[in-house]
Amino acid sequence: MREISPAINISAEAFLQKAPGAIRAQAEAIRAHKRAGERPRPSATLLDQSSLLTKDFRYKLLDQVASYVDENLFGRSEMCQQFALLIARALVFRGLPAVAVAGEAIYFRSGKRVFSWQHAWVRVGSEVIDGNVDSLYENPAVPSSVRLQPYWGEITNVPSDRKLRQALRFTVSADPDVDEVWWPELNEWLSGGGS
Repeated sequence: MREISPAINISAEAFLQKAPGAIRAQAEAIRAHKRAGERPRPSATLLDQSSLLTKDFRYKLLDQVASYVDENLFGRSEMCQQFALLIARALVFRGLPAVAVAGEAIYFRSGKRVFSWQHAWVRVGSEVIDGNVDSLYENPAVPSSVRLQPYWGEITNVPSDRKLRQALRFTVSADPDVDEVWWPELNEWLSGGGS
């Protein structure tokens, strides 16, 4: 199982050796879930209000991309840029004008702001795909009270538990893992019918 370190220029093992015990325990729990094939799937909790393509394809695409980017030591919660790039490429492959964008995501609980960070999602016309948020609770940097369902639908109907502020003139940068590892696999999956 390939594993990506959350820190630049340090392996996952070296990162864990310097991490506090609670962080190491969390990473080991995620590793155990990966080995058992028990990882969160976006389709399981998706708030789906889209009219694009078919419901079956939307669900399968989200899960397929999630399975690729779930290589970070702390799961896919820190892989939102790669997730967005792959979803956008898949939709462009299917003839839709999708683009991966980035900006600030602000999360609320009971109407109160609890957390914000730099995030990436996909825009397709008037629709938004915020599909990689169901695993945020695994990230040690995110408060445990942040529990979100993935959303795919009209930007005007984004759930009230989040606000997505797209940065002007900012799209997601290219990523070597997307270009060289995951996109070739996803392209093959799409060319085979996406199932």
